Amino acid sequence: MENYVLFTDSTCDLTPDLVQEADIHVLPMTFTLDGRSYQNYPDNREMAPKDFYDKLRSGSMSTTSQVTIADYEEAFTPFLEKGQDILYLAFSSGLSGTYQASLIAIEELQERYPERRIVSIDSLQASMGEGLFAYTLGMMRRQGAALDEAAAFARQNALRFCAWFTVNDLMFLKRGGRLSGAAAVAGTLLGIKPVLHVDDEGHLVAMEKVRGRRASLDALVKHFAASADKNYAEMTVFISHGDCLEDARYVADKIKAYGVKRLCIGDIGPVIGAHSGPGTVALFFLGGPR
Repeated sequence: MENYVLFTDSTCDLTPDLVQEADIHVLPMTFTLDGRSYQNYPDNREMAPKDFYDKLRSGSMSTTSQVTIADYEEAFTPFLEKGQDILYLAFSSGLSGTYQASLIAIEELQERYPERRIVSIDSLQASMGEGLFAYTLGMMRRQGAALDEAAAFARQNALRFCAWFTVNDLMFLKRGGRLSGAAAVAGTLLGIKPVLHVDDEGHLVAMEKVRGRRASLDALVKHFAASADKNYAEMTVFISHGDCLEDARYVADKIKAYGVKRLCIGDIGPVIGAHSGPGTVALFFLGGPR
């Protein structure tokens, strides 16, 4: 196997088991809650998702910070010094400056380690969409794919990783500037639930509005049926949720009926959850077009 390691960000929302299975190094991102800063690790060592969402429900506000240039240098340097190359899959450039920061850090590191290769790929994804992308690359690496092969796959197939979301509390979209105050209030009163996806530029975009929670969950399944690859027996599907496991299981049961090979459910971590809020359900799969 070629001597390189795979990195991604904790916005991937992968469970510790999936991180270990695919042999991925995860850079923790920072969130601040009630004036205190925390690191978001896959094992939730500093705060459990349920505790985080309970605080949001009680009125606490959370902000997030991207990975810094210094963070990249600290994380990458030990591997470069051991003679290993790096493939890094970054949080969507349409949602964060993380990818751009990685390019600056890599330029500086390449001057110090000119014999090493460091490749950064924009995932154009978030949560377990980024996670599914990273997991796929990790499994390719474990099966012997060279860095160039994995990087080429990532660039050629980034837009095949599809994501569909629905949120339960419109006020979090309002706070993030993705919904006007009037629309959020009116939608809440009428029981309107938006259905969103990640577009080709990696932005979160509202695609339709439905009335009622169950209808919004069914809409995720509808979009899966319309755009997923049809080789269900070979497909891995990820579902993440903001402390609403039963709703995630409802969607999972619908997806399992298609005969997908593997389906994994995980938490939406605090970095993504700070912007989507409790009650978010997200569905990720290979397909296209987005």
